[in-house]
Amino acid sequence: MNVKDIKAFGTESADADLEQLTINRREITPKDVEIDIYYCGVCHSDLHFARNDWGFSVYPVVPGHEIVGKVIKTGEEVTKHKVGDLVAVGCLVDSCRTCNNCKNDLEQYCPEWVGTYGGHDKHLNMQTFGGYSESIVVDEDFVLVVPDNLDPAGVAPVLCAGITTWSPLRHWKIGSNSKVAVIGLGGLGHMAIKLADALGADVTLLSRSPNKTQDALDLGADRVVISTDENQMAEIQGHFDLIIDTVPYVHDINPYVGTLATNGTLVLVGYLGPLDPMLNSVPMIMGRKTVAGSLIGGIAETQELLDFCGKHGITSEIEMIRIQDINKAYERMLKSDVHYRFVIDMASLKNS
Repeated sequence: MNVKDIKAFGTESADADLEQLTINRREITPKDVEIDIYYCGVCHSDLHFARNDWGFSVYPVVPGHEIVGKVIKTGEEVTKHKVGDLVAVGCLVDSCRTCNNCKNDLEQYCPEWVGTYGGHDKHLNMQTFGGYSESIVVDEDFVLVVPDNLDPAGVAPVLCAGITTWSPLRHWKIGSNSKVAVIGLGGLGHMAIKLADALGADVTLLSRSPNKTQDALDLGADRVVISTDENQMAEIQGHFDLIIDTVPYVHDINPYVGTLATNGTLVLVGYLGPLDPMLNSVPMIMGRKTVAGSLIGGIAETQELLDFCGKHGITSEIEMIRIQDINKAYERMLKSDVHYRFVIDMASLKNS
């Protein structure tokens, strides 16, 4: 298969900074769409993968799975997109298409799903490279339509932070009669508040930081409860239908389980790993409460989210950066020093 060289930003090892690289992209196949990348969001997963925190990175790594850009070329069999369309690519660029999960629009749970970076490109028989690059080639079935009334830079984080919180809101059928809590006000948490509010739910932020109160209210929360305040926590026992836990590190979830209503669910979307301290099953059994997990969303669900955002004028709160500042941005992310999501203006790479 023919390939072409393009500029990208990535790293050759876990302990090296990201720098400008040259990578190969495949020439389009009949079902492919080539996208000129305008903006790419910066996710904590990008940092983890670049630094091999999960132990399975293959180098070189070119991160980026919150991609917005314009179609510049289509394969001869493409019917869903045309040159000039504003489109997006999220965390997935392929799947097996035949398993039960794929047949039910749950490609994110396909055993053979292909990540936008760090996956396996079956055409080139090599790893996939992400959106910290000039352009990307993706099968049309994994390319999404961006509503034209939205700021395209603010749309980029919707492809990960947005869908990660939207999927549990939809799965647990959140609506106008629902009481929802969000733990943590970061990239995921601020999108969870916006989306739950737009669905009509009563929304509470559970936070350790009183200084986030006004931000949460401005984003659409109805109230803020300080989780370290025993009196405040006592007042919300048995209250919530759904709690979306966006905290990305190990933490004690037991105090939050008690705030679930009967049949309520706490869903983990930020932290991957063993719980410490151990989960106490007593309040779960006594109220048929559930602790669950959720991973991004399928392609149809992600398009549903983008359409919903278009209808309600929802985008992420972002700080725009140049690609040349990505290493500084990673260091700031580790300190939670971003309000609330970095987005790279990819013109900074094209013009380098």
